Amino acid sequence: MNLKKTAPLFIVFILLTILFFLSQSILKKYGLDRNVLLIANTLFLILGIITFAIQQKALQNSNPNVFIRSVMSVMMIKMFVCILAVLIYVLSMKDSYSRPSIFAGVFLYFVYLMVEVNVLLKLNNQKNA
Repeated sequence: MNLKKTAPLFIVFILLTILFFLSQSILKKYGLDRNVLLIANTLFLILGIITFAIQQKALQNSNPNVFIRSVMSVMMIKMFVCILAVLIYVLSMKDSYSRPSIFAGVFLYFVYLMVEVNVLLKLNNQKNA
């Protein structure tokens, strides 16, 4: 896997991590748990790297169905991992879990999704991606 091609994922991760550390008082004001956001940020970085590796390999295949299957597989993996993460968080925290943090995690998911799609579209337009 090429680090240059995954750089946008790492840039988003670093920027969000810095943002979460610098805005702890603002996060608390809105009922957001910084640790939950940091864990979600890390989880989405890891999922993004795995997604990128699977889809980059699929883009190199001459059969377009392979890419479609990889997109569907990655969507299922992400969905199950996210559901599992939320369930673990809610069950471990019982009544003291932070709903705003869960919704912020969904927002993080969309941020990482936009970055991944943008990178893959650029790769798809290259000849020897």
